Amino acid sequence: MLSNVKDELNRFAKYVISQSRANLTRQKKNSSKELYNSLDSEVKVSANSFSLSFLMAEYGVFQDKGISGVKKKYNTKYAYTTKMPPPSKMDKWIVKKGIAPRDKDGKFISRKSLQFMIARSIFNNGIKPSLFFTKPFEKAFKGLNKDLVEAYKLDVEALMKNSINNK
Repeated sequence: MLSNVKDELNRFAKYVISQSRANLTRQKKNSSKELYNSLDSEVKVSANSFSLSFLMAEYGVFQDKGISGVKKKYNTKYAYTTKMPPPSKMDKWIVKKGIAPRDKDGKFISRKSLQFMIARSIFNNGIKPSLFFTKPFEKAFKGLNKDLVEAYKLDVEALMKNSINNK
């Protein structure tokens, strides 16, 4: 039942996910592919209701909506106030990006120092909202209402035909 509604919700979700992935790649926020690969959706349809959920790695929300730092503010509900992000979480990202700066004497900066400097920068300046997910969602959502109404209409028509033919 409600197969047209389910198909429409799946089409909507597929579009949002594909555009979100394209945005991640375009914005170069895809170094580990973890967030890219974590984007998914779940459509549930029952006799009386339907729902659509989008799934992604936990940090995806912060990449999308951004985080205000102590010094630089963004229009987001997320903010650093007293606690800095853990420097150790920067390690894999540093390696994947190939970041290896040198000091004024030409020596490589230790990885621990680099992790701390990046974490401190994020704490102070925050993370600028990328809206990699929000923009495609809002764009597709504008037309979703009429598409869902049409799909629901088709499902009701099919149900009526089936009820009439079974009598």
